[in-house]
Amino acid sequence: MRKALIVGIDYYDGGGNLYGCVNDAYGVKSALERNSDGTLNFDVMMLTGTGPNEQVTRGELREKIKELFAHSGEIALLYFAGHGHIAETGGYLIASDSRSGDDGIPLSDLLVWANESAASNKVIILDSCHSGVAGERPGKQAIAELSDGLTILTASTAEQYASEKDGAGVFTTLLIDALNGAAANLVGEITPGSIYAHIDQSLGSWAQRPVFKTNVKRFISLKKVQPPITLADLQRLTEIFPEATYEVQLDPSFEPDSSAPDPEKAEIFAVLQNYNRVNLVLPVGETHMYYAAMNSKSCKLTVLGEHYRRLVENKRI
Repeated sequence: MRKALIVGIDYYDGGGNLYGCVNDAYGVKSALERNSDGTLNFDVMMLTGTGPNEQVTRGELREKIKELFAHSGEIALLYFAGHGHIAETGGYLIASDSRSGDDGIPLSDLLVWANESAASNKVIILDSCHSGVAGERPGKQAIAELSDGLTILTASTAEQYASEKDGAGVFTTLLIDALNGAAANLVGEITPGSIYAHIDQSLGSWAQRPVFKTNVKRFISLKKVQPPITLADLQRLTEIFPEATYEVQLDPSFEPDSSAPDPEKAEIFAVLQNYNRVNLVLPVGETHMYYAAMNSKSCKLTVLGEHYRRLVENKRI
């Protein structure tokens, strides 16, 4: 079972209201709740603080986080968007009724609950200021303490603020893009590592820097999306390329629009063109697969193509 607690807080009793966190939370819910084929992905609970009559109190936030990590299933995932605070005693997530910065939920408590969780995988995603301190021992910021299966992804370092743009968190906008397919691999799986890579690549050296901490033996898939190439085509890599260095010799009969196409060769060429579109194959001596066929050139695997061929050969996909 996969459970997610998604929290977005715009309203604060003490002032300093935010304007995009609730919308960000709903965006993450929409991206996480179902896979792209409509199948259920995460069982989601929402907590939103929109105004005086709909607050996320410190007590409620604390209890729901503890309840999440009491889960013993496949994944327990926490997403939080709202104010964060850092003090000498460590970092805090700020609830609607927090009286001061250090009156929030201590990140040290959050780390204890996650570290002690019986869930196979624990994922904490924080879009709040100074959230990069999560996972570190208070007073000794160089020491991270993550139990097996725990991953932390934060919008910024311990020293930075989390930015908003056009009413949405910069980090969460990229997170949602990643979950909607921008971070998917060729079999349609989106992992915490690929999400971080997408966000990291999208933010420059002078912008807020996301932080990624993990202690896992293998990355889990957080979502499945429609892959850019079919699994059946991927699994033909070893058939079409018997060796990693093998080159497929082409000729005009591979091209269906030539004067004398061969149906069997044209079918293989269609697969090769699919490989080319996702950077698994490239033509040798030509810029396009069409000209490689018409000019009787060859095509070969790219480095990425060799990687996926190995996966097929070793029955990893």
